[in-house]
Amino acid sequence: MEPTTNNDPVTDTDPAMAPPFAAFYSEHHERLFRAVTLAIRDVDLASDATDEAMARAAERWDQISAYDTPEGWVYRVALNWSRSVFRSRGRHWKRAPSIVDHDRLPDPDVNDAVARLPRQQRIVVVARYYLDWTLADIAAALDVPVGTVKSRLSRAQDRLTEILEAPNDAS
Repeated sequence: MEPTTNNDPVTDTDPAMAPPFAAFYSEHHERLFRAVTLAIRDVDLASDATDEAMARAAERWDQISAYDTPEGWVYRVALNWSRSVFRSRGRHWKRAPSIVDHDRLPDPDVNDAVARLPRQQRIVVVARYYLDWTLADIAAALDVPVGTVKSRLSRAQDRLTEILEAPNDAS
């Protein structure tokens, strides 16, 4: 007797898609996709990057599930994969397009301000305030010291304050 499939890539009969991964996927995919979108500023690439990172997590789920924050691993893999794609296309993160679906993301003014941050600052702001991770979680996910996260976050907060408090030129 053949195993039945429900044509769902998350819960199909592939052993790598065991129920614990399916639960992880269901709980974290949309939120990680939004975070990657905020970080890289390209909806289509963020979708591909998130899917690629989730597929890699599924392949290694026995190992990844043991991490303190498996979602941090997925976030980092998605960011790294995106960076590789940008390089292969001859583009850099800082020049990434501002194509973001505002209906699916936080306040458009804040989103636009975050988009103006340098890449490393944008990544930690998204992880801290959108994903609501601790400084230690961010440091672990990005494989940097907590002090580096604090520094990037502090600089980002200062820059966001400048951007959001600047007089609006649209008069």
